[in-house]
Amino acid sequence: MKHARTFFIFLFLLVPFTAFGQSSAAVQVKSESASSKTETVQFESKLAGMKLPYNVVLPPDYAQGAAHGTRYPVLYLLHGLTGHYSDWLAKSKLAEHAARHHFIIITPEGNNGWYTDSPVAPTDKYETYIIQELIPDVQRRFRAIEAREGRAVAGLSMGGYGALKFGLKHPQMFTLAASLSGALGPTAWDPDAPQTPAWVKPSIVRAYGKMDDPVRPANDIFKIVRELSAERFASLPFIYLDCGTEDFLIESNRQMAALLTERKIPHEYRQLPGKHDWPYWDRQVQEVLRLSAGKLSAPQMAKAASATSK
Repeated sequence: MKHARTFFIFLFLLVPFTAFGQSSAAVQVKSESASSKTETVQFESKLAGMKLPYNVVLPPDYAQGAAHGTRYPVLYLLHGLTGHYSDWLAKSKLAEHAARHHFIIITPEGNNGWYTDSPVAPTDKYETYIIQELIPDVQRRFRAIEAREGRAVAGLSMGGYGALKFGLKHPQMFTLAASLSGALGPTAWDPDAPQTPAWVKPSIVRAYGKMDDPVRPANDIFKIVRELSAERFASLPFIYLDCGTEDFLIESNRQMAALLTERKIPHEYRQLPGKHDWPYWDRQVQEVLRLSAGKLSAPQMAKAASATSK
């Protein structure tokens, strides 16, 4: 596939800093100011059998007395390959940008699992844990709106692929799916091909198995879009994707945008000056936050706040 060939031609440009669930009751407050508050939840995933922590960015008015009966929409923001849940707060000004908005932001741990349930590693359930463990945990622990209109997903690189995949495979759960510099074609990457860089092979083999494994087509977002019936278009979340014009992944992003246009699926695509790096993502995450503010439902008074929600 063309997007796969483009990936292999340019992948060597990717430098190491690129960033391609029942829960524990322990919550660590990381930082707090007049404008924002962030926390780390030490999430214990039963599916994965390991700790998969996540960071939380709360809106500025979350802890104010007048807001104690208010539930907020949630944006799930995914990290990239070689990255971790802490990247968004450590490597961008996410907390500062988020202070201008009135929704909760969750940055989950996805390791190098491509947000996919592995066919070869039984505990690598990186799709199921987010859908079945993480999201319910957030809704129990925080005053989160539980309806689809109060939930969005976005991510960078590997996380951009994950976000679009979640939106396409679980449209009943998200009102917006957004990708920054998405690595959109990993299911087509052959781990046995000599041009595949050695450091990429372990994550591809572990996430998708061999080239003939049925997990690959089941998680190929190009295939999913091509095979969607017109009747399902209305149920999809709004799709947003962007990519830097100097990014080695630009061609696969253009191909996805062209496919969405061909299928007449509502979306927005932008290509802007920029590389596959944090300066670009720090700039464009602000656009994702603005878009989320417009697509997510407004905070709303809860009929009855959960006893476990803060």
